[in-house]
Amino acid sequence: MKFISWNIDSLNAALTSSSARALLSKEVLNTIKEHNPDVIALQETKLPSSGPSKKHLEILKDMFPDYKIVWNSSVEPARKGYAGTMFLYKDNLEPVVSYPKIGSPSTMDYEGRIITLEFDDFFLTQVYTPNAGDGLNRLGERQIWDIKYAEYLESLDKEKYVIATGDFNVAHKEIDLAHPNSNRNSPGFTDEEREGFTNLLAKGFTDTFRYIHGNIKDVYTWWSQRAKSSKINNSGWRIDYWLVSNRIADKVTKSEMIDSGERQDHTPILLEIDL
Repeated sequence: MKFISWNIDSLNAALTSSSARALLSKEVLNTIKEHNPDVIALQETKLPSSGPSKKHLEILKDMFPDYKIVWNSSVEPARKGYAGTMFLYKDNLEPVVSYPKIGSPSTMDYEGRIITLEFDDFFLTQVYTPNAGDGLNRLGERQIWDIKYAEYLESLDKEKYVIATGDFNVAHKEIDLAHPNSNRNSPGFTDEEREGFTNLLAKGFTDTFRYIHGNIKDVYTWWSQRAKSSKINNSGWRIDYWLVSNRIADKVTKSEMIDSGERQDHTPILLEIDL
């Protein structure tokens, strides 16, 4: 099976705007379509609480006519038009869809951050992990989230294989970002967040990119939009992952990034697995 995950950072803009960035986003969506994946996971959709509009769905159905669409949007008491996730899956597939709450702090359970698809032999779940925030003002809540999310994945793993993807908002090791020394206290590279990810893997999960590629350097999934030259200079971070239960790691045949061209921010990531 072939899966692709992408933090799109505003599906609404990608589908309805004519800005230069939106046009680049559309190109990335077309690239994803060309790969013909079984399932597409999208994070940071930023859709209204009611989900995609009729226009959004018409555009998506035109682009991806052979897919069913499910979504999880941010709802009150959380901010509207914030975070959010979406799955598109081939219409011959019939997963059971759930929108789990994991007992996370503040409004995190209402921000549309997780969707899980249950198949006969495995779970496929995606996450948009909360950012620790400017000045690390949300780091304490983020640490609780990491514990709760790890417990959630562990509970799934006790039932059947798990494939988990998304924007985990953490560069796990120094090799996972271009400038570790100058980012020690930056959101996404604090000791606390890195430890949270270590603890998640320790519950029985494999980082498939490292499993396939080993300690290859200078390969990232995100480049800051604030620095115009970040992608040109490959000053990036690897914060998007495909994880699998340890016992199916040897089933993974491909785990890699998909070239997003000139578009900065996140790039899509691909997993192929022989289940």
